[in-house]
Amino acid sequence: MPRGGKKGHKGRGKQFSNPEEIDRQMKAQRELEANDGVAKESGSESEESSSEEESEHKKRSGVEGLIEIENPNRISQKSKKVTEVDVEAPRELSRREREEIEKQKSKERYMKLHLEGKTDQAKADLARLAIIKKQREDAARKRDELRKDAEDTKAKR
Repeated sequence: MPRGGKKGHKGRGKQFSNPEEIDRQMKAQRELEANDGVAKESGSESEESSSEEESEHKKRSGVEGLIEIENPNRISQKSKKVTEVDVEAPRELSRREREEIEKQKSKERYMKLHLEGKTDQAKADLARLAIIKKQREDAARKRDELRKDAEDTKAKR
């Protein structure tokens, strides 16, 4: 039966590196570092750059020393001292806060226009009110006429 059962084997086989090869790579790396150190000590201009490079090597830890990482999201926030913080500076609003303020302002603008009767809804409301007033006046007029007719019929009897 093949490796992996009936469905077959997926993926590659594991490869292990020889301890001899690891030793050889480490020696080559040490030699490169030693050669770089000798070259750095030879020139005065290279001393300034060597201090910068050494600080870079010291800052990197783990895999960072092996791989160059250009991740803008990885930048750590530097903490500010209390004396550096500017309390009077205008604070930037978040997107949600800005949207909330805009929503409130637009609501106030709409209500102002609505009270002045300039919005479509206000115009429709005023038209409806006018119709209702007219209907009530007509109904009141009819009631008055009926009442007068009823009084006239009583007076004639």
